[in-house]
Amino acid sequence: MLKTKHLTKKYGERFALVGLSLDIEPGEIFALLGQNGAGKSTTINCFLGFVKPTSGQVYVNGLSVVDHALETKKYLAYIPENVMLYSNLTGVENLEFFSALAGFNYTKKELGKMLFKVGLQISANDQWVSTYSKGMRQKVGIAIAIAKNAKALLLDEPTSGLDPKASNEFSNILNELAKNDTAILMATHDIFRAKEIAGRIGIMKEGSLVSEIKSSDITTNELEKVYLQTV
Repeated sequence: MLKTKHLTKKYGERFALVGLSLDIEPGEIFALLGQNGAGKSTTINCFLGFVKPTSGQVYVNGLSVVDHALETKKYLAYIPENVMLYSNLTGVENLEFFSALAGFNYTKKELGKMLFKVGLQISANDQWVSTYSKGMRQKVGIAIAIAKNAKALLLDEPTSGLDPKASNEFSNILNELAKNDTAILMATHDIFRAKEIAGRIGIMKEGSLVSEIKSSDITTNELEKVYLQTV
């Protein structure tokens, strides 16, 4: 569902990505670990078509992002560190607006069910998003992905700033999406959540994937040691 082949991005004399090759299947959660500037966000932006590769290929559902920029976006949903919603609209109104942009027309009841599915309190559906916590905004973001019927979810530092309860709820939602064959790529600094959620973990340094590990083959402490030795 998400694939790169020898993906390279260069800004002047600086390499942001160097020969990156990834292959993420439907139903798989893949976590990218790395320090700031390691290339995690650039990778996500290449999938979104916001950044054009210097060389190499990037694919979504078998389609080249460079050659089919608009079509590949139909398969994707993106949740940045801070989910951008309209503060003067309610949760339901935001969900209705963004799903309509994607070409879907849902009833209020259907929209409410989607928000309930991602764990948003029913009482919050009709509250202004300006009153929402970060965790609540992320839940609306995931509901938008569900409404779009997104086949792949791209996450950039999704658990940053979340309290443990909200972070755990977020993890559970991602696992449910993966069970429904959504491919998930998560860029994060959170070693614990990467180990808990992802089936595979990649560690990036200076634009390169320097280590790839199956979560089942390593403990959290061992992963932390590998990460610190790598970066």
